[in-house]
Amino acid sequence: MGCVHGKCCSRYPSSSSDGDSGHHREKKPYKCKHILTQRSLQLVPVPSHNFTLQCSALTQHGYYPDTVERENQDSFCIKTQIQGNPNVHFFGVFDGHGQFGAQCSNFVKDRLIEMLSSDSTLLDDPRKAYNSAFLATNSELHNSEIDDTMSGTTAITVLVVGDTLYVANVGDSRAVMAVKDGDRLLAEDLSEDQTPFRKDECERVKLCGARVLSVDQVEGLKDPNIQDWGDEESQGGDPPRLWVPNGMYPGTAFTRSVGDSTAESIGVIAAPEIKVVRLTPNHLFFVVASDGVFEFLPSQTVVNMAAAYTDPRDACAAIAGESYKLWLDNENRTDDITIIIVQIKGLSNSGASATDGGVDSRPMVMRSIKGSLDMCSVSESETYSSVKSDFSDTQQSCQHSVSMNRSAAIVVPSPMRQRPLQLDVG
Repeated sequence: MGCVHGKCCSRYPSSSSDGDSGHHREKKPYKCKHILTQRSLQLVPVPSHNFTLQCSALTQHGYYPDTVERENQDSFCIKTQIQGNPNVHFFGVFDGHGQFGAQCSNFVKDRLIEMLSSDSTLLDDPRKAYNSAFLATNSELHNSEIDDTMSGTTAITVLVVGDTLYVANVGDSRAVMAVKDGDRLLAEDLSEDQTPFRKDECERVKLCGARVLSVDQVEGLKDPNIQDWGDEESQGGDPPRLWVPNGMYPGTAFTRSVGDSTAESIGVIAAPEIKVVRLTPNHLFFVVASDGVFEFLPSQTVVNMAAAYTDPRDACAAIAGESYKLWLDNENRTDDITIIIVQIKGLSNSGASATDGGVDSRPMVMRSIKGSLDMCSVSESETYSSVKSDFSDTQQSCQHSVSMNRSAAIVVPSPMRQRPLQLDVG
């Protein structure tokens, strides 16, 4: 949810045959790129703790009937082996907004990871390095040739350091972990949306001079003195936004971002909120996605849908397709939709140190290994490792494909590999 005029917004290839014969596909079913996401599976080993990350990503161009030529303003980054270290990996989604949102999104995507990669203190103090990288990237964007007066980007990022996740969030995109709890699968938010719905964020920006009002309030249709907007789920259609004291701008529905120099004057900041999570065998996968996904899908639903597919590419396609459909069911447009799903495979008790609540604020110190291969979004593994399935409840509620005639760009999961992720109970 971006500026008052909506998110300033890749089409996908058609689902036609990839040219291989049926016999060849049956013999080597996962050697080709996924027919919908056009990506191979990426396997990322974490040798320090003897587990593997299996991931895929998808970005879906939004549909804006008044500006059909507007480019996708979302971007994402999967960069492995940061600083040449095979145990350090980065996953990020950047949701641009405003007239120059796409430029802001791509600028921040590139510069943020460059700064993290060049910071010699990264492995000694990931929190400090993360905070410095966001603030420095914000300053560079202000001083760049990109006009970020009324444009910027949110950022949700996950840095994997051995068996520890450092989740840094600026804005209203989201990261969610799937946690096994007995025979249940629970969604644990790894980030908290930074919007005026949060009382702490609302009060912070007010102290900086922001007027916090919904569009109806700022236009005089509702009482501006009623400063109780309910929750985001029930009031998402007309959320509280930030306005300068004597103007009808910028109208941002988030309280933190990178860029947005005008909104910065009324309290919108680029400092990330950082959560640290020590992985355990109960952590099955995590999802990093723009708010184009979470506008109409709760975190638990996203986790349930992702668990219904063995192949994260199918899961990405199903979630993006459902998100797209729900946007058109509720509005006459869709937001850009971007999602990364990272499955955690082979993590055992001997390879992870659990702490109370799975959260550990201590940084993990690792020695950088020179000469390691950088696989960032370029070289992807074509090997598929299946997960046996017997998660019947999730399968019954979430195993479905989405099809629509409203847009040729809508993504639909392949039914052939629509098997749920198993919860090995006991």
